[in-house]
This record gives sequence, structure tokens and C-alpha cells, in this order.
Amino acid sequence: ISLLQIGVKRLFFGISANFVKVTMTPSTMEAWSITMNVNAGVPMKVGVLISPNVALMDLFGAHAVFGMVDNVELHIIWKNKTLLQGSPLFPIAATTTFEECPPLDVLIVGAVPPEVIADEDVIGFIAKQATYDPYLIGICGGVLLLGAAGLLRNRAATTNLHLLDTLPALGARVIAGGHVEKDGKLYTAGPATGGFEAALMVLAQLRGEETAKLLELTIEYHPRPPFGVGTPELAGPLLTAQTKEI
Repeated sequence: ISLLQIGVKRLFFGISANFVKVTMTPSTMEAWSITMNVNAGVPMKVGVLISPNVALMDLFGAHAVFGMVDNVELHIIWKNKTLLQGSPLFPIAATTTFEECPPLDVLIVGAVPPEVIADEDVIGFIAKQATYDPYLIGICGGVLLLGAAGLLRNRAATTNLHLLDTLPALGARVIAGGHVEKDGKLYTAGPATGGFEAALMVLAQLRGEETAKLLELTIEYHPRPPFGVGTPELAGPLLTAQTKEI
């Protein structure tokens, strides 16, 4: 077996199936096992809401974080299980319908088209799940969908720079800056890195900080943007004006 094959086996079987038990040495296994198994007897139920033309960038980071943790029920959720096209073009399908979805511990919502934000079935599903008091992760335009369900009223929230001015109409206290904004169990952020970071923060709440730290290192999450212009403050007014026209 080549070194490449060994590496792939370690990645997909060691990490994805149960990354802690495989990667820990015997001398540290017992201590880490205690940390990892906080609430691990009960599966964590995590839902990722999809739709036609959902912004996949908003979902993949959080999906990866929770999908690599042991004892998680991961539900990809939509009205039906028909094959959809995400945005940019990428085929996706739900594993769980609205009717099948159990009460969730975490619900992840990314940017969706306006017709989805106005869809009463979608809003009703989110509002129903909110009654179970899950952690809510809204990324980019997904924050607007949480707002449409009435979940931003009197809450601090952020989103991507193109949509910040829409939040007051949803009752939110607007926070700019490009970071993850936490208000109780509501976590909101802009696109790209926001999904990873919000998910790691919620994971720390549910399974302990050491678990989240280990996963952050395991996926080597350490953003180093090549141009350093990922916020309006860094980009300057000219480039910021250009992206707002997109």
C-alpha cells in the first residue's frame, strides 16, 4: 500500500468515522475520551436547510465541521428529496423532508433566493424548529430567512456587506465587521469563513472547547487570504463600491 493510500485511509476512515479515537495516543486517550463524550451518549441532531439555488458556500463549512464529529445525526433538509441545483451549479438533494425532520439541536441556514424567503412552508418549518430552542446558524443571506421567521427581533445580528441595511426591517440590531455575531443561541455571519467559524463555536458549546480545537486543527482551519481585501475596511471605498453593484 502506498503512502498516498495510507494517508487517504487515515483521512476518510480515521477522521470521518471517529477522528478522536483513531488519532489519539494511548497515553492521552482516556482524558480526551472524557472530553469528547460530553453529551455524546445522545446523538446531536444537526440540520442543514437546502433549496433550489441555495448558496452552497454558506453551507459547506458548517456541514463539514458537524459531519466530521462522532455521534451526529446530519439531516439535509428540504420539502422533498428531488434533485436540486445549488448555486454555483452543483447538484444536491435532501435526505430529510420537513415532515420527517426531528427536533434539531442545530439548524444551519444559508442564502436562498427571494422566493424561498417568502415561502410560507419554509418559514413555517423554521418557526416550528425554533420552538425546540436549537442553536441557529445563519450565514450570509440565510440571516434574512431567519428574520422572515421572526427570529431576529431585538437580537444582535450580522450578514454579508450587501445585506446589512436590510436587517433593521427584520427587527435586528445590526452589527457590522465581518465576524461571527453571537446573541444567545443565535449565530450569524457573512459568507465563506463564517460557516466554519460559527459551526466551530457552536460545537464548542455542545461538545466542549477541546473538541472544537481538535477539529479546527484536524481540518487545518487557518484562513490566509491572498489579497487581504475581505472586508470593506480592508478593501477600501473603490473596491467596496464595485462589489455592492454586483
